[in-house]
Parts: sequence; C-alpha cells; structure tokens
Amino acid sequence: MVEPPNPPTQKLPIFPPMAKTILSYNLNGIRAALNKGFVDWIDQHDFDVICIQETKAQPEQVDMSEFEDRGYHAHWHSAEKKGYSGVLTLSREQPDLVASGMGIDEYDREGRVLRTDLGDLTILNCYFPSGTTGDVRQAVKMRFLEDMLVWANTLKQERPNLLIVGDYNIAHTEMDIHDPKGNKNSSGFLPEEREWMTRWFASGFVDTFRHAHPDEIAYSWWTFRANARANNKGWRIDYQSVSPPLADKIIDAGHYPEAVHSDHCGVWLTLDL
Repeated sequence: MVEPPNPPTQKLPIFPPMAKTILSYNLNGIRAALNKGFVDWIDQHDFDVICIQETKAQPEQVDMSEFEDRGYHAHWHSAEKKGYSGVLTLSREQPDLVASGMGIDEYDREGRVLRTDLGDLTILNCYFPSGTTGDVRQAVKMRFLEDMLVWANTLKQERPNLLIVGDYNIAHTEMDIHDPKGNKNSSGFLPEEREWMTRWFASGFVDTFRHAHPDEIAYSWWTFRANARANNKGWRIDYQSVSPPLADKIIDAGHYPEAVHSDHCGVWLTLDL
C-alpha cells in the first residue's frame, strides 16, 4: 500500500533576530474587544508592541493581568471624558520614556497621542479626530492635522527613528476606499484631508503598507451598516508611517481582516532594527 503524501506545511515568515512587529488596532472599546476574545487572538501572534486606539476606558476599569502575564508593560493616555477616545500602548520592552499628548490641551484632554521611546525607536500611538459628526468636529480635525504635521516633523529632528501608528481617519487615495465617487464629500475622504495626507508623506514620512504593497487593495475599517464588512466595502484609514531612516528597515506590513473585535481590523508592521 502506497502511503499518501504528507500535506504541505505552511511556511511561516522568518524574521531577523532584531526584528520588531508592531500591531496597531482601533478596538472601538477595549472592554468589548476583551469580551470578543482579543487576548486569545493575541496569543496566536507574536507582537512586540501593541498600540490600541479608542480604548473608551480608564486604566482602573480594565483588568490588565492577562497582558501582564504575557510580558507586556501597559501605558495609557485616556480622555478626561469617560467612555471616549483614549490610547494604550503595550510593549514587551520597558520604554525608556513615556509621554502623553502633544502639549496642546484641546487634543490632550481627549487622549489622542501617546509617545513611547524604545531605545532609538520612538512610537507615537495616535487616534486622529473624526469629523463625521458635523462641522465643529471637522474643524477640530483639520486643526489637529496641521498641528500634528508640525509637531511630528519637529520631533523627527530630535528623534529621527520615528513611527507614527494609529487611526488617521483618512483614506488617502482612491485605492484606499471602496467607493471613491460616492464618498467624495464624506469626512475621511474630503479633498482637503487627502491633500493633507499627500503633504504628510511628502514631508518625508513613508506609508509602510504602500511601501511593501504598492498595488494591493486592503481596508482597515468597515461601517456596521449594509453588511459592508462581509462584502468588503471598506476604507483604509489605519496607518503605520515611518521617518526616512526607518524606510529601508521595513520587512513587511499588512492587515488582519479576519480579526473582528471591532469595526476596524488590526494593521501590522515588521521592522529590522
């Protein structure tokens, strides 16, 4: 009797010893995501850093023991308003420096930016404002964009190895949105927002996913309406941008569309450091 051939084994990527993999994920409420098996999903991967946006929680409201048991150090920047916004960075390496905010109270009280320094690498975990609720918040968003552009480029002079991750709340090009014509007047795809993204990348920051996959269509957010996720009618609004010295250290970047803890999915980046 002839033995059947063994099924092919899946080849996992082999990264250099100094590689770091960074996950960025808008969880739209960390407590809800934990109830949907977020920690079990984390166990299936090997993230050195996890940057969470829209925690919608204060540190004392979340049992962090499961993350601590897995070797992660947790650092929060929560909004003053309960149940709103907020960012959390989990890292296996204890940061050399942790700093909350941009030094601008309008944004800092909303818990939108958290800096962690890991050796020569500086990570900004960011939750950019959304303008979907009307003109007032759209104006806040546009001010934030201009202030972020100046602040990040200034910080880049001091900390040249800069990684800015998070929910940017903008789809940059027509490749990054399922219906560009139908959304041309929608916040998140307005001409002035897209022009800001062009200036952001022109200032030297590199879109790591586009660097690794220039022609791939991938989305990171889907509305809960009209079965959009099942039909993959989404937007790519979550990014990991790097400063020029890190561009040639990009190994790969991608999305986890199968991760359904939120209306977003996680986006990942591996750097050879």
